[in-house]
Amino acid sequence: MKDYELDKRQYVIAGVAIAIVAIYIVRLFTLQIMSDDYKKNADSNAFLKKVEFPSRGIISDRNGKLLVYNQPSYDIMVIVSEQKSRLDTTEFCSALNITKDFFIKRMKEIQNTPGYSSFTQQLFMTQLSDQEFSVFQEKAYKFPGFYIQRRSIRQYEYPNGALLLGDVAEVSPDDIKEDDYYQPGDYIGKIGVERFYEKELRGTKGVQVLLRDARGRIQGSYRNGEFDTKPVPGKALTLGVDIELQKLGEQLLEGKLGAIVAIEPPTGEVLCLVSSPSYDPRMMIGRQRGKNHIALSKDPLKPLLNRAIMGQYPPGSTFKTSQALTFLTEEIIDSTTKYPCYRGFVTRGMRVGCHGHPSPLNLIPAIGTSCNGFFCWGLYYMLTNQQKYGTLQNAMDKWRDYMVSMGFGYKLGIDLPGEKRGMIPNATFYDKAFKHNWNALGVISISIGQGEVTLTPLQIANLGATIANRGYYITPHVVKEIEGQPIDTLYTKKKYTKANRLAYDLVVRGMRRAVTGGTCRRANRSDYQVCGKTGTAQNRGRDHSVFMGFAPMDEPKIAVSVYVENGGFGATFGVPIGALIMEQYIKGELSESSKRQAAQIQSQHLKYGTKDR
Repeated sequence: MKDYELDKRQYVIAGVAIAIVAIYIVRLFTLQIMSDDYKKNADSNAFLKKVEFPSRGIISDRNGKLLVYNQPSYDIMVIVSEQKSRLDTTEFCSALNITKDFFIKRMKEIQNTPGYSSFTQQLFMTQLSDQEFSVFQEKAYKFPGFYIQRRSIRQYEYPNGALLLGDVAEVSPDDIKEDDYYQPGDYIGKIGVERFYEKELRGTKGVQVLLRDARGRIQGSYRNGEFDTKPVPGKALTLGVDIELQKLGEQLLEGKLGAIVAIEPPTGEVLCLVSSPSYDPRMMIGRQRGKNHIALSKDPLKPLLNRAIMGQYPPGSTFKTSQALTFLTEEIIDSTTKYPCYRGFVTRGMRVGCHGHPSPLNLIPAIGTSCNGFFCWGLYYMLTNQQKYGTLQNAMDKWRDYMVSMGFGYKLGIDLPGEKRGMIPNATFYDKAFKHNWNALGVISISIGQGEVTLTPLQIANLGATIANRGYYITPHVVKEIEGQPIDTLYTKKKYTKANRLAYDLVVRGMRRAVTGGTCRRANRSDYQVCGKTGTAQNRGRDHSVFMGFAPMDEPKIAVSVYVENGGFGATFGVPIGALIMEQYIKGELSESSKRQAAQIQSQHLKYGTKDR
């Protein structure tokens, strides 16, 4: 009779044996095929893969003047798996002039870095000076696992353009997560051009494969460098910026808070982009970068804030030009329309003040004298025109559409990180803010660049460039040329606004009147025709001084905006600073009298308190 219990036990034993064998096979497969731990260990014993860093692309201004270049630097790298217990840490620390506590702390940081591997080179210490390098190199053979890595650091030829050019520093964990090009200890552009054009500037890393002997000593290249790859240098950039203009702008804003932006109207190239206060970009080089960055970040005047593209300010009366363009194109007014100004806009017990000038007046003298009454009446008649727009909301959104077409309310798209959009309200905004209970008089201040409207100095300069071009702009951009490749088509295409050519011609005449006999008389010249518009933007403290203009009138080479926080009337700082910027660029230098004026403006430092901020 068949023993079924014995048969069952045989099957169980066979099954267990098969399972054990299967487990061993899977484990061996995992270790030898799926896992690269043994391969890394073997490779690290036989080879040293030494990264060769490419030289970062240089940066020059529009006239070929070198702005940013590279100079040799040395880092100390460590392969933790090669460290020996016999390392004399006292002698090692002495060679690098560091403390033992720093050594212990740094090694812990390395091993806690995301993506850490004990078989690959990790950054221990950056940017040794030539003297530090020489001292360490003499004793390097005593410190197994530590290697000298030659690379380069940025140098800045001028103490100007810190926020524009940007700087380079060690990658963060987030940088490494976002782009697998980077490893701990690599460098990356942090702000400005260095950040926006990081991929063009950084180049491509190379790798040198070196052969070791059984004791880990380097024997030379593996197979005569057959598997080596050469680093590819980063691309050189040519900026549209004129460094002499940038330098002058920073001098003129010394001791003041504000911004200057100049644009070449036909191309959209940024000629200067000044934010004040600023700092010397050379503060961000070397091992003192972190300390200096912390000090700047704690400064209450915010030198790390790029006011030219991040400052969101009321544009004041410079904004009246956009209103004129809208009212003319929408046929709310024409060149002969006159509105009264009884030292301001006065109706139904409401008053928006204005300075004394002839009244009533039409568009061209209204721009020339910067009449508040004229533009308030213009917006009032637009928003209350039910026959044309049907509802207040439709009229408001039509107005908004014109503003957006002129580059307001959204980021322009300049090739710098951090640009802000400013604020252009629409009907939905007011419906929500006032619970559908609002009217034209309640928002009338937007017609003169106050109320809810805010623009960046870049947007104000772009308005000047658009008027200079009589109806179009090219997205402002800092970089003029990239070595070996074209710039983005965003920076070559014309963008037309909703306003018509006739409207622009009339506004140009009005801005010319402002210079010849109005609020911008200090910008008038005999050798070329300047067009301008002042702004005195109301503020909780002292008013902001604003100017927007371009020159020459018929063949414009430069459009400029000036914004001086708490600088008073537009004619106080805005006009003379704008006039000097235009003269420097058009003439190539300042006259002797203009140099004296520039020195006087430079010496005028404004006092700022918390109420003004």
